[in-house]
This record gives sequence, structure tokens and C-alpha cells, in this order.
Amino acid sequence: MMKNSVSNREIRFKFRVNNKVYEKIFNQNYIDEFCEIKQIIHHESNTTKLSLSIIPHTEILIEALEIKLDYTFNQDDLIYVNGYQSWTDSKEFFIDDKMNHLSKLATSLLNHYQFDKYGDYTFKKYSRLAGDFHGYTYGYIRNGKILNLIASLTEKNGYTIINTSTSKHRIVIEKECKNLTIDSEYQAFDLLFMTGEENEVFDTYFNMMKIDKPKALPMTGWTSWYNYYQNINEEIILKNVYALKKANKNIDIIQVDDGYQENIGDWLDINPNKFPNGMKVIADKIHQSGYKAGIWLAPFVCETKSTIFKEHNDWILRNKNGELVLAGSNWSRFYALNLELVEVKQYLRKVFEIVLNEWGFDLVKLDFLYAVCIESQSNKTRGQIMCEAMEFLRECVNDKLILACGVPLGPSFGLVDYCRIGCDVGLDWDDKFYMHFFHRERVSTLNAINNSMSRRHLNERAFLNDPDVFFLRDENVQLSKTQKETLAFV
Repeated sequence: MMKNSVSNREIRFKFRVNNKVYEKIFNQNYIDEFCEIKQIIHHESNTTKLSLSIIPHTEILIEALEIKLDYTFNQDDLIYVNGYQSWTDSKEFFIDDKMNHLSKLATSLLNHYQFDKYGDYTFKKYSRLAGDFHGYTYGYIRNGKILNLIASLTEKNGYTIINTSTSKHRIVIEKECKNLTIDSEYQAFDLLFMTGEENEVFDTYFNMMKIDKPKALPMTGWTSWYNYYQNINEEIILKNVYALKKANKNIDIIQVDDGYQENIGDWLDINPNKFPNGMKVIADKIHQSGYKAGIWLAPFVCETKSTIFKEHNDWILRNKNGELVLAGSNWSRFYALNLELVEVKQYLRKVFEIVLNEWGFDLVKLDFLYAVCIESQSNKTRGQIMCEAMEFLRECVNDKLILACGVPLGPSFGLVDYCRIGCDVGLDWDDKFYMHFFHRERVSTLNAINNSMSRRHLNERAFLNDPDVFFLRDENVQLSKTQKETLAFV
């Protein structure tokens, strides 16, 4: 069925030349005075590859580019939607389900809480109709054990958004490239369509991307976040290290989370009241106890209270109106850094050099990474910016370990050792009822469990999955015994 759908595709290309709008709809290769569009299609048994490139004859501003496929949905089909980033809910939908979206209650609070910054809400319109879904990079339609996979082999030229309308029996594959100007060849799509069982299609997908199996080993560890949050200090960290050592717990890593630094963005300014002996002592003590040492950073953001914000305001990303780009409401509100600037890259290289080589940490948990591509810039798509940012992080960290978090997954494939595949686990089951009306990236134990199951196919292919934490303690947690056991089991 997928092969037939590809053969009967319809391509829509909307663009501007000299401020005049043109829209072309076609099936085969296409050429006119403005551009040539080439498609290469290769069928092989249960697999089809489709690539599409645009060769402009003059400067072109892209407004829309999409491939429409007709697809007959059955009543018992399930549609898998991969959410925008780590925390975004991702699951198999029934054909008459509705996707979550920002409610009117949430939109009235956007100025204060910036809910729309954590996901795709600022650049992707939500349908809100039953049976209308959209996901990123890859997705599938499942019927029994058989999957019809649709997957992008690269996001370097823009995110691939897979839109599904079950009522219209239609799939629209959209390239997130609005307002991109091209004057040379632009390879927009490189797509794989495949029918088969789960392991078969995902093994083939990652083999075709030439992504090697992760070399990192599975690890279990302790993190400071879910009991102490930012209220950590040297005494608390070392007390837990020694307690774990004394109890002879078979874990691999101790991870120091947010709270050691003075402010978000000032990663080398250690709070002297909390960590009077610095962070090298912490890493050394962890190593002496037989564990690897991990530390948390959010490299692409800075908060309003930070020295970076006050003294290097020119490092912050600006939108087309010249306004500073907010990336969320955590801490004192935080802004995205502009990774296109040499000074920002130099600063981050210095941070990683000190954290990894002078302090001696073995792993960096890198969080809120989506912020780097929250706005398209320098005539680059969000997908291109995110891919280049992940390559930059891999270069900085070299052969030490990366745990990525709050990140679009496609650009992370093959570049990180571990990756969060769900939202933050909560101290209760599914948060307050009114939080359900807010963003899809909200804290939720239930959603974390669902994502652990629904993104299982990425584990040991793209990276090793990090499903976040489970709780052993009885105090400072509202989960019941059964809920704790369910979380730990999944």
C-alpha cells in the first residue's frame, strides 16, 4: 500500500521570486524558468526511497514544500507520532483520537509562562480535528505486527513533519523550510518508505542512515535532582555518595544536577557557599568511591540573572524584529544563545574543556537543547541549526559521554551516547488536572512511562534510551507503591 501511495504522490511547491508568489503542483520531475525539481525513486521489494532536490535558476524564497500521499486507513490501524523533542508526548493513536494541544487556558498565560516555547507551537499549526496528527522525522501506521514506516534519512536541511489525516485518507510530508532562500541546489527530502515488522523496519532505517550501534554501555545511577532539586551542596552530594558506597549499591554513575552554579549560563561560576572546594573535588570523591561522575548543563541558554545575560547581551539570539528570544520561563526566565557567533562557541568550548578535563567529569547531561533552534536564522532552517549544534557538542565533548535532554531526536541520532526519550517524571502520577491543558512537554510520570514504551525502537539504534528516573524512597514522593513499581518495571 505504501509503495502505491508513493507512486501516486502529489508535490506542492510554493515560492516567491522578486516578491511575486508562485505555486506549482506536480507528480514527476518538473522544470520551468525559475527552477528544476528532480526526484529519484528506487523501489526494492518492501522498501522505497524517494529523494527530491530543487535546483533554482534564480534566487527563490520558499513558502511551502510538501508531498501528499493518498492512504486508505483501516478502522484498526494505529498511527505512531514522534513528538518534536525529548519531552513531547509520543505514542500510537487510534484513527479517531485527538492530539493534545495548547488550550485557551494555556494561551492566556503564555506571556508569563512561555508554554509555547518548549515545543513546536510557534511554527507548527495544530489541526485540533479528530484523526489529524503530526510528528517529526519518522512515523508509522501499524496494523497488527506490520508497520508502514515513513522516515527521513536526514534533517540537515529542515525538519521533516509527517501530517496524517485519517478522515481524508491522506498523509502530507512537509519540509520545515518556510522563508528559506535558495540560489543553489537544495536537497529537501531524502525519505524511506518501508513495510515490515518493527525490528526489521527500524534496523533497516538506521542502517540506511549509516548510524553505528551505540558504543556506550547501559548505566544505572543516582541523580541529585528529584529529591533536592536546586538545593544541593557539597555535603549533600558527598553524603549520598558515601551512603551508596556503604550500602554497596550496584550503580555506575553519580550525576550532579542543576544548583551547583551561581546562575544558568554561568557554568564556571561555582556557588562558593554550596561548593566551597569547587567541582573537581566532587568528581574526585565520586571516582574514589568507584563511580563515574556526571554533571548537568544547559549550554544553549542563559537566565536573566546571569552574568552572561548582563555582560554579553549581544550573545543572545534575536528574532527578525531584533527582540531577544525567550526560550522558556524556568528560573528567572531564560534566553537562547546564538550559536552562529564565534564568541559563543569559544565560550562553550572553554566550559567543556574545564568541566571534562580540569574538573574531571565523565559525562555531561546537556539539557534544554531545543532552544538553539527556536528561531530560524542566518538563512538556515531549524533542522539545520539543530543538526549543526549537535555536531558541535560532539566535537566539544570528544570521547566523553553525552546524555542529551530536551532535544529534537532526529538531529541527535548517532551523536549522543544517551538520550532522554520522555518528559520529566513527577513526584506524583500525572500532575494537577489543570496542567493537562498546557504543553505536551509537561512533567508527568504517566507520560514518561508512555514515552518509554513508545520510543523503545530507538534504544541501541540511535543511542541508549534514558527513560528518566524511578524512586526507591518513601518520603517526599506522592506515588503509591503500585505506581512506583510500575514506573520502575517499565
